[in-house]
Amino acid sequence: MIETLCSHYNIEIAFVDTLNTMGLIQIEIIEQKHFIHQDQIGNLEKIIRLHNELNVNLEGIDVVFNLLEKERKLQQELNAIKNRLRLYENE
Repeated sequence: MIETLCSHYNIEIAFVDTLNTMGLIQIEIIEQKHFIHQDQIGNLEKIIRLHNELNVNLEGIDVVFNLLEKERKLQQELNAIKNRLRLYENE
């Protein structure tokens, strides 16, 4: 539950709500209780570190995550191109 996470990481529920509104994390509602999927805990931890330790504001965090996503997609594309190139080199 979000309340448990907020207590554990010493953050406000409003902070998590803002992250959800910005699309940085997704809150799931199950039986009127708010949860963050286990797969997103790592991103939440990164966001908290960027915000608390490096004093990056939420807009900056959004930019960082967008750039990381673009990098991930470009890396996938590069790997696909390398694989196709290997096919032609082995002919």
